[in-house]
Amino acid sequence: MPLTALKHPAQWPVPLRWGALIVGSALLAAALSTAHLSAALLLGPMIVAIALAASGGAVAAPRIVFVMAQGVVGMMMASKLPPAIFAEIAQDWPIFLLGVLSTVLGASGFGWLLSRSGLLPGTTAIWGSSPGAATAMTLMSESYGADMRLVAMMQYLRVACCAIAATAVVKIFGASGSTHVTVSHASQSLEALDVIKTIAIATGAAVIGWKLKIPGGGLLTPLVVGMIYNLTGLGTIALPQPVLALCYAIVGWGIGMRFTREVLSHAARALPLVLGSIIALIALCACFSLLLVHFAGIDPVTAYLATSPGGADSVAIIAAGTQVDIPFVMAMQIGRFLLVLLLGPALARYLSRPRAPA
Repeated sequence: MPLTALKHPAQWPVPLRWGALIVGSALLAAALSTAHLSAALLLGPMIVAIALAASGGAVAAPRIVFVMAQGVVGMMMASKLPPAIFAEIAQDWPIFLLGVLSTVLGASGFGWLLSRSGLLPGTTAIWGSSPGAATAMTLMSESYGADMRLVAMMQYLRVACCAIAATAVVKIFGASGSTHVTVSHASQSLEALDVIKTIAIATGAAVIGWKLKIPGGGLLTPLVVGMIYNLTGLGTIALPQPVLALCYAIVGWGIGMRFTREVLSHAARALPLVLGSIIALIALCACFSLLLVHFAGIDPVTAYLATSPGGADSVAIIAAGTQVDIPFVMAMQIGRFLLVLLLGPALARYLSRPRAPA
């Protein structure tokens, strides 16, 4: 084939497309990681996949691979639920209830306003505004009739904005600190067995959830199984960074390859309104954090990170490098995530109902 015919990705042979996808994803993820963006390992591959798909060079992996990668992500989320978190919530449940509900209701209100703008379908606007973990909300949204591509755009734009805002708050209030992580070399053989068991449980539960046609089953089934596995002490969830990076990349590719030029054009038209709603939600949650400071005596940075509507994973990374009450922050974030998982589908259906004729 002459070189002139290979100028457009649509004319590239499939191996060349995969090569460009893998190399481009690795380079962009590394660049975003250098900028300390917590979702870099997913966003980099997703952006490269969007670029390829929109230019006609889409490639497709078997659906089961995408589902199994979701399973690993679900197990990763389960690992963020240590038993101590529930004791923390039980001790100060009124504060947690008010903090969680205020953020969820605020985000739902902005989602409802977006759905009434006419720029976004109702269900898509609600799922895109849900303040849970961005990856979970994106993957679940398709099972409930939302456009996963637009939900992904809304969710990860909010994560980026919230991460920037949270980093700025930490710097302004001078709460930066340092954390040191030590690794026990004596337990390396046990860790290898834990890794094998974790991946087997994650992928097996994902496939079962998918085959049973459970809404969002590729993610939710491993999440539930992982919570039971972790909280009952049956085993340790162990997921090395290379495994997570690969699964994040597969999920990012699966989402990104669904984009077309028409979807990107629609997203561009909705971008100003979506960005405005994100900024308004961040400001609203900052007001909620001031209430925690005033009435509960919580320090400002802890209160802000606890009520931040960004993803729990990005908040965890920022909190780990600051002098804040990390258990309180993570308990609030994960409590909100669990509430959205439980109420999200019903809330989305209710808020996206068509308006009755006058």
